[in-house]
Amino acid sequence: MKVVDIRKFSTADLTVESTKLREEITALRRQNYLGETHNVRLIRTKRKDLARMLTVLGEQLAKEKV
Repeated sequence: MKVVDIRKFSTADLTVESTKLREEITALRRQNYLGETHNVRLIRTKRKDLARMLTVLGEQLAKEKV
């Protein structure tokens, strides 16, 4: 997901989406550990998407405080 698309979300939507991504990452790690998946790169892209979301969420929360 691109940052431009992430910035369109509201603060509440970002918290929900970040929770969903964390659950997906956990499930992917479990599948990788059990040998059910071979696409390790998918975990990396999901982690980067989560980092982008958390960065934008932090920026939005900082703007709301001011």
